[in-house]
Amino acid sequence: MFQDDAGASTQLLRKINMGAVLRHALEAETFVAAEAMAATGLTRTTVLGLCDELVERGWIEEVGDSREAGQYVKGRPARRYRLRNDVGHVVGVDAGQHTVTAVVSDLRGTILARATHALDSQDGAVRRTTLRAAVDEALERAAVHPAEVFLTVVGVPAPVDENGRSPRNNEFWDDMNPDFPTVLADCGQTIIDNDANLAALAERARGTDGKSFATLLSGERFGAGLVIDGMLLRGPRGGAGEMRLLNVVEGVGSTDGLGLLGRQWAVDASRAGALPSGSILARIPVEQLSAETVFKAAADGDITALGIVDRLGERLARIAHVLASLLDVDKVIVAGAVAATLEPVLSKAAAALEDHFEAPIPVLAASTLGADGVVLGALECGLSAVREQPLSFEPRRRGRAEA
Repeated sequence: MFQDDAGASTQLLRKINMGAVLRHALEAETFVAAEAMAATGLTRTTVLGLCDELVERGWIEEVGDSREAGQYVKGRPARRYRLRNDVGHVVGVDAGQHTVTAVVSDLRGTILARATHALDSQDGAVRRTTLRAAVDEALERAAVHPAEVFLTVVGVPAPVDENGRSPRNNEFWDDMNPDFPTVLADCGQTIIDNDANLAALAERARGTDGKSFATLLSGERFGAGLVIDGMLLRGPRGGAGEMRLLNVVEGVGSTDGLGLLGRQWAVDASRAGALPSGSILARIPVEQLSAETVFKAAADGDITALGIVDRLGERLARIAHVLASLLDVDKVIVAGAVAATLEPVLSKAAAALEDHFEAPIPVLAASTLGADGVVLGALECGLSAVREQPLSFEPRRRGRAEA
């Protein structure tokens, strides 16, 4: 029994050490044993033995030695290794209310392909079909077989618990999160998460200033991904960051996002004949009015657009104040497709915060990730899962996956 326990302990230790070397391979372009030793604290003999096994398993490959790379001029050249490019892939999906975007990346996070499909229905079956079509198109463009995918991560506009499920007391949430794993069974493990949470992960991975911030998705509906002291808040049912409290916040009154309201108020003004002669917005067909066109018109001095921006800025200021008061966040990052043109609204909101609300006042910023925040966060979620437990996945070789 003692010998069996000792053998099991030795195997466990070897697995732990192998995982450490593999994590280094996932981070490094190419590496030699000395670099892996420095990263893991393991001996040269152990590292070289583990590298041989990782080569045999198909995770890494040996490349030209250090002399060929111009790093050695004397003595025995060091053996050099790198992660195999085709060892596995991650798929990230932003399953939004009106659009599904899927991207495919290698294990270093390099995006190989993407596909976007519009949604003309909120029916769960239609959403599942559309999501699968977007994933298939992205995989085809990347020349990646579904069996070569380690993880598929899907962001949805609904609270999501640790099992990937949304509370079943809300019809909208049911429609937004309609059991996507059933159509992704051949695309590796599936993770379902809230879209705002994933957007926050993307911001954190790209080094946003401060350890406590809120990433506020602001398109059709407000939703927040909350990072406090460097940790993403989720809640037992995945409800952290749900913005239903806005229904009772004076001067806000709903979860309607900046994108929706910017468009809606412009359309209402157009249909009511309230756009003055010479208005930039008046020259835009009503079906083409959007929050982005409103913000651009405001930047050019359009009176009606400036009025809409003022209303949205006051609204955003109140929301930012609520987040700062409850959670003591340093920064509120407004994300989503509207972020690129949001400067007029941010300026108005910042001024309103300064004039009407007590300190501490959070910094307001537009995300630099634009419409890709959620899908990039989905990739980051998947890549982090691979980095944490790489040996939980089976490396694939091209040709073998289809066999």
